[in-house]
Amino acid sequence: MKRILKKSAELALLVTVFLIVIGPMVSLFLWSVAQKWYWPHPLPQAITFDYWAQALGLKTSLAIGAVSIVSAFTLSILIALATVVIAMAIAIPAGYALAKYKIPFGTIILFLFLLPNAFPQQPVFVNILQVFTKIGLSGTIPGVMLIHILVGLVYGVWITNATFRSIPPSMEEAARSVGATAFKAFYKISLPLAAPGLFSSAVFVFLTSLDEFTGTFFIGLPFINTLPLTLYSSSGYNMQFASVIALILLVPSVIFMLLIQKVLKAEYVGGMG
Repeated sequence: MKRILKKSAELALLVTVFLIVIGPMVSLFLWSVAQKWYWPHPLPQAITFDYWAQALGLKTSLAIGAVSIVSAFTLSILIALATVVIAMAIAIPAGYALAKYKIPFGTIILFLFLLPNAFPQQPVFVNILQVFTKIGLSGTIPGVMLIHILVGLVYGVWITNATFRSIPPSMEEAARSVGATAFKAFYKISLPLAAPGLFSSAVFVFLTSLDEFTGTFFIGLPFINTLPLTLYSSSGYNMQFASVIALILLVPSVIFMLLIQKVLKAEYVGGMG
């Protein structure tokens, strides 16, 4: 009897998790192909892939109220890639130095990287907008990239720092004892060992940039239109088109999370808890 109850509880938990995780995705897909869907019907009454074709630039029709998102998606990817390169160029030396050296106020410096997430984003970005407007960065790609880098450094520095802390100092010391320079010991020993953690850090920065809405909204509009802004503008009038964009935004997240699961060791994120 206890075994049956245990199995029933496990099954109920599995079904609940499935509904919570997969249910919204199924709903989004149904909305993305629904030509007609009214209450109380549990499924769409008519199916069409016109919204997908329109979003992917395969079809042009003003009747369905959707537009091509190819340019917005391309811009989002390019900004995210540039953000990763610049943010990781800052995060790797910063994370390594804070992990391996006794820097005065090192803990305070590490926590300073959390400041972008420590306050409500709207007033922060409004103030940044005023500064960027004066120096000509509002409504520009460099301005949007700076905001994305600022937000992405939270994940970049903290995960990188935790990664380097997990590597025993004795490994670099052994290399130094046989004549390796500090840089060579870092390049040959610490960097390869830290690669999975650095990869996960870069992925988090990429996904954060790809999904960043608030900063892009305040700094980029009306000239910079990324995929999250397109989703926002369509969600109020076209549920089908908004569902297509939401699913497209989910694809990179799912792919990279599966990759992280394969390459990331649990101890690399231990320092974030």
